[in-house]
Amino acid sequence: MEYKQTRMGYVHGLLELARSIPELVVLDADVAKATKTAEFEAVYPERFFNCGVQEQNMLSVAAGLALEGFLPFASTFGVFATCRAGDQMRNSVAYPKLNVKIGATHCGISTGGDGASHQSIEDIAIARSFPNMTVLVPGDYEEAKQCTIAAAKFKGPVYLRFGRDAYPVVEELHGKFEIGKAKFLKGGNELTIITTGIMACEGLIAAETLAKEGCDARVIHMPTVKPIDRQAIVSAACETRRIITVEEHSIIGGLGEAVAGVTAEVCPCYVLRVGVKDVFGESGESNELLNKYGLRAANIVNAARQLLRMSI
Repeated sequence: MEYKQTRMGYVHGLLELARSIPELVVLDADVAKATKTAEFEAVYPERFFNCGVQEQNMLSVAAGLALEGFLPFASTFGVFATCRAGDQMRNSVAYPKLNVKIGATHCGISTGGDGASHQSIEDIAIARSFPNMTVLVPGDYEEAKQCTIAAAKFKGPVYLRFGRDAYPVVEELHGKFEIGKAKFLKGGNELTIITTGIMACEGLIAAETLAKEGCDARVIHMPTVKPIDRQAIVSAACETRRIITVEEHSIIGGLGEAVAGVTAEVCPCYVLRVGVKDVFGESGESNELLNKYGLRAANIVNAARQLLRMSI
C-alpha cells in the first residue's frame, strides 16, 4: 500500500493553481517547513508572506488581502488556526464572508510526538460552528489536492484540514470532488459506516472484515463536513437504520454530531461515534496513538457488532 502526506497534496494543489491564478498568495506563521508551503515559497517568493509567529495577525492580513481582490491561503497548524486565532477566524473571516482559505496541517491525534498542545482534535467542531465557514477534510494525498483546487474555485471562507504523517492512498476516493457531496465507497444495506479524513481507509478495511462475518456494510466518505451531504445521511439512515461515524477528531462537535443531528431531525436511527473520547492526546508515534485512541478498523468492527445486537 502506498503512503503519502495530505499536507503535500495541499501544497501541490497550490502550486498547480498558482500557474493560472495570479492573485493567489500564501501566508505563513513561521512554520513553512512543517506545513510544506516552503515549496511554494521556493517557486513563488513574491507571492509568499511569512507573518511570523502571529497567527491572529496572519488571518487579519489574509482578510485584508481578500478585500483587495487577492486569493489568500493562510497556512499553519490546525490547533493554532482554530484555537489561537479563533477570534480572527470568526470576526475577520467568517462574519464578513471573505474569500479566505485556511490551510490547517498537523490535525488529529496522529500528529504524534508534538503531544496534546499540538494535536488538533477539536478544530472541526470550532470551524463548523462559525456561520459561512465551509469545512473540508480530505482522506488522502490526491483528495487533499482536489479539495485545495475546489476551495480556490469556491467563493467564501474555507477551512481545509490536513495531517502531518503519511497516510494510505485510497483509490476509491479519487473520483470527482464536489464540495458538499459525499463519496459512496461501498454499497450495503445492514449498516452504514460514515468516515471523514484519513479514516476512510479504516472504514473500508472494517467493511471487508464485516463482510467475512456476513454483514453487508455500506461505506460513505464525507470530505465535506460542512455543508454536510444531508441526502446521503438520510438515505443511509432510512435504508440501513444503523450508522457508525469515524473521525480522527473528538466525538464532540465533529462528524458524529453532525450526522446525528441530521438523523434526529429527519430519520432517527442508531448512531455510534468512533473517535477520540473527550480526552487530550499525548506524545507518541502516530500508529501507536491511532491504536490507543481506538481509531482503527477493529474499533469500527466492534461498534458494528454492538449495533447489530440492537433491535430496530
